[in-house]
Amino acid sequence: MTEYAHLAAIARRIRRHIVTMVTEAASGHPGGSLSAVEILTALYFQVMKVDPDRPRWAERDLFVLSKGHASPVLYATLAEREFFPAEDLLSFRKVGSCLQGHPDCKAIPGVDMTSGSLGQGLSVANGMAMAARLDKADKWVYALMGDGELQEGQIWEAAMTSAHYGLDNLIAFVDYNGLQIDGDVQDVMNPLPIKEKFEAFNWHVQEIDGHDFGEIFAAIDIAKAAVGKPSLIVARTVKGKGVSFMENEAGWHGSAPSREQLAQALADLEVE
Repeated sequence: MTEYAHLAAIARRIRRHIVTMVTEAASGHPGGSLSAVEILTALYFQVMKVDPDRPRWAERDLFVLSKGHASPVLYATLAEREFFPAEDLLSFRKVGSCLQGHPDCKAIPGVDMTSGSLGQGLSVANGMAMAARLDKADKWVYALMGDGELQEGQIWEAAMTSAHYGLDNLIAFVDYNGLQIDGDVQDVMNPLPIKEKFEAFNWHVQEIDGHDFGEIFAAIDIAKAAVGKPSLIVARTVKGKGVSFMENEAGWHGSAPSREQLAQALADLEVE
């Protein structure tokens, strides 16, 4: 078994959960969920201090899914990490289920922030990081933003705040897959250059391949060593990663596969 083969196997199961649950619900956001799988796999299976038996454990590290519409990747990761049974994923977006289209921290074990309205997650992560500092708590705060989400003004107010207070216990990711619901992010409202803009706000910034576990872990280690600054990891990813007909297709931002397409997706992921 290669160094990260066990994590790759987990990532493949998470992707299978994502396409299955979205198909079962006949709605959801598979594209930006599939692009973020390796990031969440790395965090929840090797990096973050969490305990599925104690989801509200005060000493745990915290995670904010700022792009809350990508809830399938968070739900599938939490289920694989055994915060709740994987069978529950089939209730996604159904009446009476806690697994609604956007995460609810009051209803779902392992969810640290209710999210969905874009642009707000980094502000909440700032508050979490400040609170941890005031409590002298040994914990890290992680946030995942979408590249299209960087078009929200609140992100930049929050970025100023993170740097102003020198929140070096905050590590944020940008899932840079280059596409959003209306097409190419550069055509809709160009957020580039991401690295230079955050550096101008006095962040420590790295750019990596967001599907390479080695690069993800190395970047997190470097980020943890950056003293006095918040850290941003710009993760280049592929929207719809792992499913042949979804990869790099903006149309799969918020569309569910048919039963026939699900069969093809599962076949793709079997040999990914």
